[in-house]
Amino acid sequence: MTEANEDSAVLQLQDILIGADNVDGFLEGLAGFAASTLTGMAGTAVECAITLKRRRQTSTVAGSSPRAVELDHIEQRVGDGPCIRALFTMAPELLNDVRTDDRWPEYQKQLAEHGVYSSLGVPLDIGDGASAALNFFGPTPGLFTSELFDRAVEFGDLASRTLHLSVRIGAAQARAQNLEAAMQSRTAIDVACGVIMAQNRCSQKEAMEILTKVSSNRNQKLRDVAMELLGRLTGSAVETHFE
Repeated sequence: MTEANEDSAVLQLQDILIGADNVDGFLEGLAGFAASTLTGMAGTAVECAITLKRRRQTSTVAGSSPRAVELDHIEQRVGDGPCIRALFTMAPELLNDVRTDDRWPEYQKQLAEHGVYSSLGVPLDIGDGASAALNFFGPTPGLFTSELFDRAVEFGDLASRTLHLSVRIGAAQARAQNLEAAMQSRTAIDVACGVIMAQNRCSQKEAMEILTKVSSNRNQKLRDVAMELLGRLTGSAVETHFE
């Protein structure tokens, strides 16, 4: 991949990341871009799915088309193949001809039935205890020449960097959402304690003990008990607001 092509690919990956609402949206865009990139290089339609591995469990998370997702599901059902192998070895795995390779006979038979005769798994190192892989599907045997193989691996390296950033952004968003939820819960509990203190002329500690006892007796979360108390007091649902 020339420096100009690499710069262009990086910019497009960044555009996909910026335009995505979440990590799943980015993965869908990445699968489509990966498929179109290799299709342009190969001169024939190449499809792509993305498989994610967490705690030794793998699952299909995105595809360039519904058919690509369906093809990736074949490997998930069989339990092994070039993409899954790439995930566990973190090295590219090529299945260049489903008719002559003898490593995954059942998987290869099903690929051929779907008109796929070659496949390439390219691992993506995304950190945080997870990894992913691009699973490319070709309509002809021998499609992934040494040149196309190298281009796919180079594309995977570029995608890994952007995907790692996407995961970090997603984790930061999740932490922010969790923090906001915790602040909302804390606010509701504090206000409810204030109500109990006023009604019972007791200390904050005693009010908290009352609220906790009700929570335990009802087997409800403390926040839910607090919100229910405030709702009865105001006659409407209580909302907390954070800018």
